[in-house]
Amino acid sequence: MKINRESSRLLKPTYYTPTHPPTDALIPLSPFDNVTFQTNVSFLYAFKPPNPSNEVIEQGLRRLLAEYREFAGRLTFDGKGRQCILLNDEGIRFVEATSGSPLGSLMDKPSPYYLDLHPHSTAIEEALFQVHLTRFSCSSLVVGCTVHHAVSDALSLSLFLTAWAQTLCLWFLGGGLHRPPCSLDVQSLSHFLIAGGQTVRDGIPVLPLPLHDRSIFVPHNPPHFQFQHSEIEYAAHHRTAKHPELQHTIVMEGAHFSSEFLAKFKSKASGEYPYDKPYTALPVNGCFRMRSPTVPMSYLGNQVLWAWPRSKVKDLLSKPVGHAARLIHDAVARVDEDYIRSFIDFSSSKEKMEALMPSAYGRDVVLSPNLEVSSWLNIPFYDMDCGTNSPYLFVPSYERVEGFLHIVPSSTGVGDVDAFVSLFDKDMGSFIDALYYLD
Repeated sequence: MKINRESSRLLKPTYYTPTHPPTDALIPLSPFDNVTFQTNVSFLYAFKPPNPSNEVIEQGLRRLLAEYREFAGRLTFDGKGRQCILLNDEGIRFVEATSGSPLGSLMDKPSPYYLDLHPHSTAIEEALFQVHLTRFSCSSLVVGCTVHHAVSDALSLSLFLTAWAQTLCLWFLGGGLHRPPCSLDVQSLSHFLIAGGQTVRDGIPVLPLPLHDRSIFVPHNPPHFQFQHSEIEYAAHHRTAKHPELQHTIVMEGAHFSSEFLAKFKSKASGEYPYDKPYTALPVNGCFRMRSPTVPMSYLGNQVLWAWPRSKVKDLLSKPVGHAARLIHDAVARVDEDYIRSFIDFSSSKEKMEALMPSAYGRDVVLSPNLEVSSWLNIPFYDMDCGTNSPYLFVPSYERVEGFLHIVPSSTGVGDVDAFVSLFDKDMGSFIDALYYLD
């Protein structure tokens, strides 16, 4: 299927006030921002018609960027050598594309075609948020997004996406639609429609508003190093694995699990492994665990650390699935407020941090028994209503990183789960076969 890129440009924020904020402000990255993967993350939304025009989507984004300025900024370093987000309003990348074919079944299963449906520039000077709109002959719309992980984690990103959706909904309300195209309390927002002779389109309110302060994670004085972090979040040096030329292609496959299937599912494997204790890296969001200070849901940034459940291979093969569930539960429980506070103190100590760097920079899963898991099950990605309807599909992009697993809520909305795993093509058959083993 051919995708024709019609235009590519930068969108800058639109301000409805006489004075604009300064464009030289710097926001130093927090310890959570620094230890996460310094890479772009891409995902796709698919919408059935009717859909808003590109112009409406563009204007909604411009208005949104006036409040979520980090996404329109650039990564840089300050005079102290700290990585920061420069709020220079340079803008986000906005790409418009078309296809002479219908969308059809293109999105039904992971495919390299996904890569044509979102921006994938990795240049350091490039925008921190990029959008790709592709319209198909059937009037379906695919919105592909690429965001730099240093700006936000998935939960924080969903705040931005929800605000984008609300902005588009308000735009439609200001245009005089008889029915609100998304779940908004119209009466509570009616005072925005006409205020001082201006319509809502002259000054669309952005809801929800983000908390920008990334300095809220203040270390103890004196610091309290309750846990060891030098072999968990940090490592002594960047370990770059050197592999022989790989003879197999990394492919991505998706699997749908109904709620009934999940209740019965049991993971099994076969074969001999020379590794004693493979691990699984599971993201744990500290937003729900911090009490001092309490981190509001509106916080814009990262607040994810990792849990590391480990087990001997023979135990995973011989023990019931409850054994693995308990390992995961206990590992996640250990990432509590005390652990997070210890991480903040450790990250703020020059003495402790000497000669260390984030372990995520050099963590290698290729040709390894270890698994990187990205769970988005509690992220409200399906609240992304563009003003006419909710997406009928949300998927991560086609990820060619062997040993990486995405878990996302299914579009069914009844508790089903979709999993997307990247493996060597020679191993994918074994993975698919393992899905058929039930209690």
